[in-house]
Amino acid sequence: MTVLPSSDRKYRRSPPRSPLLPQKLDDDQSFDAHGSGFDGASTSGAVFNLSTTIVGAGIMGLPAAVNKLGLIPGLLTIMFVSTLTESSIDMILRFSRASKSKTYSGVAADAFGGAGSNILQACIVINNLGMLVVYMIIIGDVLSGTSVDGFHHGGVIEEWFGQHWWTTRSALLLFTTFFVFAPLISFKRVVLPIENELKDPTQMKSIVRKSLTLCTSVYIATSFFGVVLFGDHTMDDVLANFDGDLGIPYSSLLDDLVRVSYGLHLMLVFPIVFFSLRLNVDGLLFPYAIPIAFDNKRFFSVTIALMGFILMGASFVPSIWDAFQFTGATAAVCVGFIFPAAITLRNIPGIATKNDRLISWMMIFLAVSTSTVAVTSDIYSIFYVDEGITS
Repeated sequence: MTVLPSSDRKYRRSPPRSPLLPQKLDDDQSFDAHGSGFDGASTSGAVFNLSTTIVGAGIMGLPAAVNKLGLIPGLLTIMFVSTLTESSIDMILRFSRASKSKTYSGVAADAFGGAGSNILQACIVINNLGMLVVYMIIIGDVLSGTSVDGFHHGGVIEEWFGQHWWTTRSALLLFTTFFVFAPLISFKRVVLPIENELKDPTQMKSIVRKSLTLCTSVYIATSFFGVVLFGDHTMDDVLANFDGDLGIPYSSLLDDLVRVSYGLHLMLVFPIVFFSLRLNVDGLLFPYAIPIAFDNKRFFSVTIALMGFILMGASFVPSIWDAFQFTGATAAVCVGFIFPAAITLRNIPGIATKNDRLISWMMIFLAVSTSTVAVTSDIYSIFYVDEGITS
């Protein structure tokens, strides 16, 4: 979910008629006027774009999570969360139209004022930072490998060229940062809000449903085959398991194909998530400034600071599980479930139904209870491990 803070703040100064993001234009102002011939995105194209954004780093941790829960309970949990997610997005879409807000933060501001919008943006910043750190960790695992319990799982670059200083994790992450991410995150504008690209924006609900169905199918398939293939040896990042003989023809080729293709996917999704992160950080730190796209010094300062933080996090956080267990149990549930439910219960436009309120209360209960259990267990495990090490 992309949050664009600047466009909904009435007090934020910006050059007249110069939106930070291109919006869907009228017929006489269409992209054809600029020679592109663009006439709105197709449904299939929108489903594809949304799906590639949804399927991020979390999918690589699902096999390990399903293995801990048990195969059947784990797969049922994926389907249940998908259903809740569809309800959550549907609430956001309906209330955004009712409040005539183009962004998630605008809907939150309409319901809870500036404070609510700021809290939502802070949650998105935490969630996106954690997500991008995980992206970098997985890319490091793919390229240079990872070590677990004294056993090293090799990466593709290491396997292809051997162990050298330039195939180490830190060297490859630096190379990826400077020569892949730096050019991609330097774009000041992206045609990003899918709804603005559609010929008919009312198709958005159908697109969300199709995209969630597709993503849920991919999640279930990945979890099922990951657990079946690796069982109790399933690692936190299942890609690390693809470094040996799978017991099938062309196993080595399949290993490399899976790891490289997913690594490239993350590299291409990274700048989209980073774009949203940068806008939200800028909106929190500089609420009264001109849009960041018009201020080169601020743009590059925020970009370098965020990229440096992400690189440091990926270098020192040991595994994706450590990153997910905190951001997933706090910021992610707030963004995905608590805020949409709270906006619905607040019901400023007066469009919430009895069923909406029932689902909202269930979302809040499940989100708060699971977050409390997860955070408590995480804190306990940290102190328990520390005590076990020192004793």
